[in-house]
Amino acid sequence: MSLYKNKKVVVTGGSGFVGTNMILELLNRGANVRTSTHKRPMQIQDDRIELLENIDLTKFDDAMTLIEGADIVIHCAGDILHPSTVSTDFQVGLSHINIITNILEASYKHGVKRFLEINSSTVYPHREYAVSEDEFWLEEPYISYYGYGWMRRYREKVIEHTSHLTDMHIGIVRGTAPFGPYDNFDLKTCHVVPALIKRCLSGEDPFVIWGSPDVTRDFMYVKDMIKGCLLVLEKGESMKPYNVGSGTGVEIGELLFAVLNASERNPLIKWDNSKPTTIPYKVSSIERLEKELGFKPDYTFEQGIKETTEWYENL
Repeated sequence: MSLYKNKKVVVTGGSGFVGTNMILELLNRGANVRTSTHKRPMQIQDDRIELLENIDLTKFDDAMTLIEGADIVIHCAGDILHPSTVSTDFQVGLSHINIITNILEASYKHGVKRFLEINSSTVYPHREYAVSEDEFWLEEPYISYYGYGWMRRYREKVIEHTSHLTDMHIGIVRGTAPFGPYDNFDLKTCHVVPALIKRCLSGEDPFVIWGSPDVTRDFMYVKDMIKGCLLVLEKGESMKPYNVGSGTGVEIGELLFAVLNASERNPLIKWDNSKPTTIPYKVSSIERLEKELGFKPDYTFEQGIKETTEWYENL
């Protein structure tokens, strides 16, 4: 029987990209989902979702209201920064710590049984290979992610503190670079996959790409990411971190080719190496997720890009 069937599951950040996809999968698994809105409206509508409006998770009383009665809490809330601002934005880091501290304390005080933290691979030092969970503290985060990466590291220290106070089962995920339906497609703030899809479908020609085609990322289709996250919550060891990603690197040039193929476009391509990029290579090892929990993705990278492109084109 599903862990989530008829359970009250609170999803923070339910109007965001990962939160929206998480809610859809939880509904498929029979959960009673509660979420909230603050700055932006929900992207999906479903009578099975209990929605609390105008909840500000930087306020402890609001966090207590959202979490009350929950069996499970899945934490997806928090602003995701554009590469152009990730190295300089102090306020986002502050809000992340404020929010997770409130959510964890509310979960502890309300007797929540299971908690899932979806963290980020920006915590890791720079490696030219797939980095493992055990390399978390070996060096500083890459300079472009320095403040953001340390904020993400401190999130796990707040979780560790919580674990000393309660027997709540706490799953820790360190995610890579998800993409898929319900992503942010605003060119001023979005990441590379939705940006390339939107620009390609708009008919840009010539098609100018920032940086170099050999910049490498660990892209993961969001449906596989959600599957991996829930597997960690269900079967993972409490307080033991698991990388959730594809485990393989995709160069930006390969990504561009996949988007062009999915959109059936053939513009003139120009690379602008004068424009800034962040880390040249960022890939996470998923050996722990595969060997300990039996994770296997359902989608290839190309299938995920095609499904995402078709979803956006049909909006």
